[in-house]
Amino acid sequence: MTRNTFYVTSIVTVLLAATVSIPAFGWGQTGHDVTCEIASRHLTPKARKQIARILDGKDIVYWANWMDNASHTPEYAYTACWHYRNIDGDETYPGALNPDGDVVVALCRQIEALKSGKLSKEEAALALKMVIHFTGDIHCPMHMGHKSDKGGNKRQLQFFGQGMNLHSVFDRGVIERGHRWGYSEWADQLDVLDRKAVSGIVAGTPDEWGRDTWAIATRIYDSTPQGSKLSYDYVSVWLPEVERQLLYGGLRLAHILNGIFR
Repeated sequence: MTRNTFYVTSIVTVLLAATVSIPAFGWGQTGHDVTCEIASRHLTPKARKQIARILDGKDIVYWANWMDNASHTPEYAYTACWHYRNIDGDETYPGALNPDGDVVVALCRQIEALKSGKLSKEEAALALKMVIHFTGDIHCPMHMGHKSDKGGNKRQLQFFGQGMNLHSVFDRGVIERGHRWGYSEWADQLDVLDRKAVSGIVAGTPDEWGRDTWAIATRIYDSTPQGSKLSYDYVSVWLPEVERQLLYGGLRLAHILNGIFR
């Protein structure tokens, strides 16, 4: 192979790779950080103290994205399907459940494990990291997406003129195009509700929150056919929904943690 042929082949390979859908986990890094920052602002002193003990002094924001990396490792490969619940378009919620688990089942089980008080410090740390992350995932619309297209990973679109799949549009695309903020700036702008409003938002169960996210995902599918060309008008429609999900995820995560660490 000549040098020029090698370069051409490499470029083609990169371009093809860019158009192929690959599995994606929860909100992008910013989304999970925002959710955890909002949650951190609503923790009780007692919950904050116990969490710091379990996590060796680190804030929950530090661990916001840890599960996305861990699930790619052999040690935690069993958690790969715990980031989402796939529900095909001809199914109603909760759909045909995966025997290996899903985000709703995983979140509920880790909450119960932490509440039991029977975990070692190491076990509690892992369960806590899962609760931190999966609460964010359950609010990410495409994590209640269709099994047939892997939660939007196989639905190819043009997003501001670049190839992107629907999953990635809602993991990071809408967020990044919405505002060029750090996670604390997002939290400053979103976390502005009064106590009465917050109490209504945190009511319910993870299963009910998952149902709400599934309803949003259904509307997204209906409005975003394969090959759609998305730009500013699309972001203006869906950014408020994404912001609401980030806020709700943060408030509900704090509610969960305050309930565990009374």
